Amino acid sequence: MSEPIVELRLWRQFLAVAEELHFGRAAQRLHMTQPPLTQAIAQLERLLGVQLFERTKRSVKLTAAGEALAPQARELLARAQSLPAHARAAAGGELGRLRLAFVSTVGFTLLPQWVRAFRAQYPQMQLELVEATGDVQLDALERGDIDAGFMLHSPGFAPAGLQHVRIASESLVLAVPQQHPLAHSTRLPWPGLLDEPLVMFPRRILPSLHDAVFGMYHAANRAPRIEQEAIQMQTIVNLVSAGLGLAWVPDSVRQFQRSGVVYRQLGGKRAADVPQCETTLAWSRESPALQRFVEFAQARLR
Repeated sequence: MSEPIVELRLWRQFLAVAEELHFGRAAQRLHMTQPPLTQAIAQLERLLGVQLFERTKRSVKLTAAGEALAPQARELLARAQSLPAHARAAAGGELGRLRLAFVSTVGFTLLPQWVRAFRAQYPQMQLELVEATGDVQLDALERGDIDAGFMLHSPGFAPAGLQHVRIASESLVLAVPQQHPLAHSTRLPWPGLLDEPLVMFPRRILPSLHDAVFGMYHAANRAPRIEQEAIQMQTIVNLVSAGLGLAWVPDSVRQFQRSGVVYRQLGGKRAADVPQCETTLAWSRESPALQRFVEFAQARLR
């Protein structure tokens, strides 16, 4: 059998009597007469099937059941009183849950500072963070499993059909095994370095940037020698450290200080040949919480 539904009015009346231990004073506190209050307490006791007060002509005392219920009734009424403010906060995007996905490059630099600042500004907002590649994020956005995602792509290749804000722009740098001759060379030979074996991400996870890297090689009449593919940037750098090859990675990956790896940036006139990449915050469905985060991001960028 289902439990009876007790109106908040009855809990409020019970708590007044429990705190005053006097029906007359409790009725006065509730701005009502004593007989309806007495009837209300009797109704509550019938609904619960327990006695809440021991009554004599001279005193009113809580029973064991009444003693146990009083703190919970007080908490219930306090929570009920806070509901309107919670509803307004949720509607205003100051309260709720925000599910953010991010590529690993954002986790190296921007994300930790942003999460700390956003939580300080909106302490009642619950942030759920999921590391995922761009292809996984697009599927998650379509299913509604995340609210927004930080994605990596070539300039001008933000995900089609999504609202977005550009967060950062950076160049690719070369991750080189520390024992490789190029690690300590004063100049990176061009196009000789394009003949070196590569560790690279699969095209499916970053098609625009993958094509940009291949385009750089083709423009120099070279074909990339893909020694090994890997999905996560940390894994790519770890494979470089093991000597499997070089890797073109976003400049922010420098923050991943993996022993056995040196990061080199192409200089001189050849620097213009190296692809750029952008990080974009993208989303498909609006929500008050997401709108707050987008405004926060735009303010940080300014």
